[in-house]
Amino acid sequence: MPTLSKLFIAHPAAVGESYFEHMAFAFRFSGRLFRAGFAAFAHGFVPGVCETTASEAILAMNDEIRARQKLMAE
Repeated sequence: MPTLSKLFIAHPAAVGESYFEHMAFAFRFSGRLFRAGFAAFAHGFVPGVCETTASEAILAMNDEIRARQKLMAE
């Protein structure tokens, strides 16, 4: 069974954040994913709206995640 430290502290520390800093990042990221998902959903119904909204958001988030991964590897 994972320890409390492993569940709540280890990963945020690995990316150079406190628990609450990591929580804030994850919540902001989650909100962006919800918006991108809604844009893709709306685009499915009305192809003329949100034509690139979801893909642009996903590409930007991918760049951020890759930058964070590089920081973790250092």
